[in-house]
Amino acid sequence: MQPLPLTARHARRLWIAAQKLDLQAPFGKGPAAVARAVKHLGYVQIDTINVIERCHHHILFNRIPDYRRTDLKAAQSVDKSVFEYWTHALAYVATADLPYHLAIMRAGVAMKKWYEDLDPDDVKPVLRRIRREGPITIRDVDDEPVEKSHAWASRKPTKRLLQLGFVDGRLTISQRQGMVKSYELIDRHFGWPPRPRAATAGQVSEYLLERALRSQGVVSLDSVCYMDAPRKPAIKALIDRRVRAGQLVPVTIRGSEKVAHFAAPATLEARSGVVPDGVHILSPFDPLVIQRKRTRMIFDYEHVFEAYVSRAKRKLGYFTLPVLIGDEIVAGLDLKTDRTGRRLLIQAWHWFAAGRPRAHKKAIEEALDRFETFQLAE
Repeated sequence: MQPLPLTARHARRLWIAAQKLDLQAPFGKGPAAVARAVKHLGYVQIDTINVIERCHHHILFNRIPDYRRTDLKAAQSVDKSVFEYWTHALAYVATADLPYHLAIMRAGVAMKKWYEDLDPDDVKPVLRRIRREGPITIRDVDDEPVEKSHAWASRKPTKRLLQLGFVDGRLTISQRQGMVKSYELIDRHFGWPPRPRAATAGQVSEYLLERALRSQGVVSLDSVCYMDAPRKPAIKALIDRRVRAGQLVPVTIRGSEKVAHFAAPATLEARSGVVPDGVHILSPFDPLVIQRKRTRMIFDYEHVFEAYVSRAKRKLGYFTLPVLIGDEIVAGLDLKTDRTGRRLLIQAWHWFAAGRPRAHKKAIEEALDRFETFQLAE
């Protein structure tokens, strides 16, 4: 089948629509909106950096205008409609998708990668303590400190046992206080038995492809398998089958014809007219930005996260956020929240090629006011 050519602007409009950034309040409000947003996006990344709002709250705020941090807390700990697990990074995932993640837990990918030096039986005393005393945090563990193995490691050996129990599916995070996690027996947290049946390998591939099609609009093999290269052969075979069945259409993006892309016929048939000029101050971990090569290809914008760049080499700033207006990334704002002074500080303001200061500055300032109000709310 001859690929259908798309302009980069058409591709990004389909992507923005798939991300629901072209609508005012696509998921409603409250904890139910959190569950709907996480389900639609596939996952919402969690990160510890707190220069401004933590990214999981920031991502949700951009899609749920009335979002409150307590909505996520209720979704995780009361409604239990979302849970934490690894995608390409630690993230919130819809509980409705749990069978697919149980299969990933069972496959032990994360355990083999990070915890191969531990014996799974070593977790059993920790499980017995949680069963007896209830959920525990790392602050409840009175270990003899050891030297860190890397900068992000804990000096408490029991933390790695808790993490192993988490990645292999015996424990889950029942709640968070800031970034302090409470580990609970997964069966008790969700009220099992019976434990849901884990998906098959084929069902997991179907899930990952559907997740990408739903949240990206137009996909490539790399975008479906972001930071998960071992899945590429299975996903490629699935894409090929769907193309032969007429369920996917091959497309090319002008200027990037060497990268094969695909979309569902219904996506291509949907109108992709002008995107409303809504303003979104995006997290560096937003799904629209996190796949840097894809963002560069479709938006002609290359985001460099300069928190990991030495001060002397920074061009935009430590924590610069891209600003989306309509279907263009027009500016980058290096922001910092002064929580003592209760204000949002603009360290630097950069205009990009698509930015028009006279037309865009007032709208961005109004969005900054809304963002500041959200960040400083209790």
